[in-house]
Amino acid sequence: MVPASARAEVVLLQGDVEVASWPLVCRDGPDLSVVDLLARLQLEARRVGCSIWLRHACPELAALVALVGLGDVVTVGAGARRGLQVGGETEGGEQGGVEEVVVPDDPVA
Repeated sequence: MVPASARAEVVLLQGDVEVASWPLVCRDGPDLSVVDLLARLQLEARRVGCSIWLRHACPELAALVALVGLGDVVTVGAGARRGLQVGGETEGGEQGGVEEVVVPDDPVA
């Protein structure tokens, strides 16, 4: 059986037009090497005026992309034309930015 993460596709977009797509191979499930690959693909895509989007990404891959801070760079979706963006945007009524600052020398209250 093929793991769910092996069915993910990378979609190359120029504006809102799908230019190409190909499978994202995650043999042992998503890990940091996959996230590194996605970051490099997005960088190269932006250099030529495009972007990438992940179609059919498993929840683990979407969570890993968000965890490393690429949620506002790599768009992840389940199969719709444009997917849900993981991170990077505030929801209605929320204010973006830092919620709490931790200072190392602060005594515990």
